[in-house]
Parts: sequence; C-alpha cells; structure tokens
Amino acid sequence: MKAFLILENGMIFSGKSIGEEGEWISEIVFNTSMTGYLEVLTDPSYAGQAVCMTYPLIGNYGICEEDGESEHPWVSGFLVRELSRVPSNFRSRESIQSYLKRYGIPGIEGLDTRALTKQLRQSGTMNGMITTDENFNLSEVLEKIHVYKVQNAVDRVTCREKKIVPGTGYRVALMDLGAKKNIVRSLQKYGCQVTVWPASSLAEDILADQPDGILVSNGPGDPKECVHVIEQLKKLYYSEIPIFAICLGHQLMALAMGGDTHKLKYGHRGGNHPVKDLASGRVSITSQNHGYVVDMKTMDPEIAVPAFINVNDGTNEGIRYVGKNILTVQFHPESCPGPRDCADLFGVFMEMMGGKNHA
Repeated sequence: MKAFLILENGMIFSGKSIGEEGEWISEIVFNTSMTGYLEVLTDPSYAGQAVCMTYPLIGNYGICEEDGESEHPWVSGFLVRELSRVPSNFRSRESIQSYLKRYGIPGIEGLDTRALTKQLRQSGTMNGMITTDENFNLSEVLEKIHVYKVQNAVDRVTCREKKIVPGTGYRVALMDLGAKKNIVRSLQKYGCQVTVWPASSLAEDILADQPDGILVSNGPGDPKECVHVIEQLKKLYYSEIPIFAICLGHQLMALAMGGDTHKLKYGHRGGNHPVKDLASGRVSITSQNHGYVVDMKTMDPEIAVPAFINVNDGTNEGIRYVGKNILTVQFHPESCPGPRDCADLFGVFMEMMGGKNHA
C-alpha cells in the first residue's frame, strides 16, 4: 500500500506503508544514528514526533524487545529509506513492520530520507502528516497540520505512581519525566536503590523520603510547559541534596533558576554529537535527542556556569551550579543508542553523594 508524508510547507514524499494505516499528524524530526532503531522507537522523548532515520538501511537485526527503553514505542511515525524485511539476528523476535502494526504506529519505507533531512535542515523542524489515503485533499491536510502542536507530552509518558527499584547502595530519587530504562540500569550498576517519582510529585514528598541524591530525567516536549516540575525544582535547588539532571531535566533546572530556553532550528538527535568538557578540555562523542536548548546568556553567572558545550554549534551542553552540588547535562550519558563516552558521569554523581566512582 502506498503511503505519503505531507509537510506543512506543502512538500509531499511518497513510499510504501509499513505500519498502521490511516492519517497521523506529528512533528517530523530526523535521527543520525546508524544503529539502535529500537531504542529510538521506545525513547519517551519522541512522544508526539515521527522520526526519519538518516542511515539508509534499517531493520537488519530485527526487534529484540528486551533492548527497548520503554515497555512500548512512543514515536508517532517511523520513516526509512530501505527496510530489511528478513532480520538476521538470533535474538530477533519480529520484524519492524510487524512491531509497528502491533502497536498501531504508521511507517513509510522507500522514502527519500536524504531529501527530507535536507529539507528539515534548511527550513527547520516542521509538522507533517503520514497518510495512506491516496485521495487526500492537500488544502484540508495543510490546515490540519498547521494547527498541530505537541502538548502535555510529559504527562503522557511519566509513570502513574511511585515505584521502588531495589538496591543496597545510595538511595536515588528519580523524577520520571519520560526516563529511559538505561538511566535506572546505569544507577543499578553502582548498587543504587532507585525510587521513581511521577512528574506530578511534590518536592516536599521527595525530600521527606530522605534520598541521598536526586536525578531529573529526560523527557519530551517544550520545557516551558512543565510549570509544575519547574516549581518543584526551585524548592529542590535549596536543599542540600545532590542533583544530577539529564536533557529535559537540564532545561527545567535552568528555567527554575531564572534562565531561558529556545527551540533549535532542527535539534540534535543521534549518536555522533561532539561535546567538550570545559574543565578538562576533553571532547566526547555523545548520544542526544532534544529540540530545545538553554540560553546561557540568560543565566546569572553567580548561580550557574557552563560545564559543557557542543563542538559543532557552540550551544550549551551542561551546567554546574555555583556553591551547589548540582550538575546538569543536555546530552545522554546513559546512551542507548549511542556511544558510552560519558557514562562515567554516573560515577561523578556517586561522588557528589559522597561515594567513589567504583563501577
């Protein structure tokens, strides 16, 4: 069956349907990772977005659900150039097309992903519609596309109730704004007991639990929508408990302390983004997935100083808070998918809580 991707600027791309049939509107973004498509599909930070994979051959090792970063996929659509229809992997349990259909997600193969990516880089991230209706009315479709906006994304992906992952080491409170599974696994490598808190939780309740440290997770959407979380982080900032924040958590901590964020033209998504540690001068290749960035010019230098920058475009990639045991990063030290160059930041978090990097 034919399928079409219609962008809000009127451009139309065509291919074959590999998922759910129907009509779906979402934000269209691209990811430059060469592998790890299952981790991309299941990353909660992609809620409300359809992902174009720039690597041309996708699906050759099938679907191994135990590698997923959530219990189910979160993307609103999946766009690929060439689909491997016969996976070659002893761990594979099904093909991508079967997986997408099982979870009701639309997908297109045979799409000119190179042309689509160039369009998104030149014009910026934009909305689009995936449809299997060959008789679509373009003017009606464009009207629908223009009014779409990713909203309440964190409320969709956060856990519904507090839960505890056992451990014998430090007690870490994880604020789940759309946390990937590998954040918990990374903490477990250090023996941590992890208490996962919903995004709606109150700072008072988290503090009453007396954690040794607080980790604020990644998540989807515009950070300025997360008014409740920002208010809780203002309170947590003034506690003496060490705080480590990743991606959306990094942005929200900056907003809580008077900073500002803005949307990037087409974001950073993939496993090949170089980041420089300003203290050591070391450059690491990192995994990233974000469309917004902190504007350091809006941060009071007596409150926060830059810790990392993006080597490609000079945007902020991390902040240290002056006089506080707080470190936040824009990239993903837990990777999945992506390189593990910055996995040692979890060890730094252990040291912030008074321990040693012993993993």
